[in-house]
Amino acid sequence: MFIRNYLPQSISSALWGNRKRWGLTINQSDMCWQEWQRTYSKFYTENQRQGIGTRVNDSGYNVMNKIDLTGKRVLEIGAGDIRHTDYWQGMPSEYILADISPEMLNKAKLRLKEKEVPYRSFLLKRSGVLPVDDASIDVVVSFYSLEHLYPLEPYLTEISRVLCSGGVLIGAIPAEGGLAWGLGRAITSRRWFKKNTTIDPDKIICWEHPNFADDVIIDLEHQFERINVTYWPLRAPLLDINLIIRFIYKKKLIHES
Repeated sequence: MFIRNYLPQSISSALWGNRKRWGLTINQSDMCWQEWQRTYSKFYTENQRQGIGTRVNDSGYNVMNKIDLTGKRVLEIGAGDIRHTDYWQGMPSEYILADISPEMLNKAKLRLKEKEVPYRSFLLKRSGVLPVDDASIDVVVSFYSLEHLYPLEPYLTEISRVLCSGGVLIGAIPAEGGLAWGLGRAITSRRWFKKNTTIDPDKIICWEHPNFADDVIIDLEHQFERINVTYWPLRAPLLDINLIIRFIYKKKLIHES
């Protein structure tokens, strides 16, 4: 069980959003959501690429040390600025970028150009199939994106479809829904929202992070074969005392009768 199940709504909303009121499906016409679209880049820079935000994000990226990318075809879902290139082992033969943000795609492209890695890219929709051939990808990379994709299961089905036999899914998610993550948000990004915007954070949290980490892991276990799952900063596999969950999963074999 999780601490969130025992807290009153007033506290739960401040830590993980008011899900009972706002639900998990984005209201595109909502004024808070529209302001969020205009301020996202500034938020990302000031909260995720400075101070403790950088340390937390980097703790997930080091899982890339565990696989060899040499000669592999790689697809990244929610590429962002692909800061994890510092942790690569070997160079892929092709890197495919997928993100909902054109600005983030441009940042990722610049980094791949610097490393002279062949790449292509496409804008990722919040619903829909991946424009990638069946069984054509060796490695799917996903850092801090699975918590955003709702409903998640269709995306995981697509990831399984594009992975070749023996292909792996590697990445990390925030320990969303856990006490440590909720408290961290309350003293960092929630304060940023209150200071810099008119956005109701209790609303945007629900729509930006609809998937709790424990639900993401359940869906991953259903679709893939676990290779390695680790927690940070504490090694105990407990959601409430950690901030990041790193994972490596393998495509399940299909046994023909």
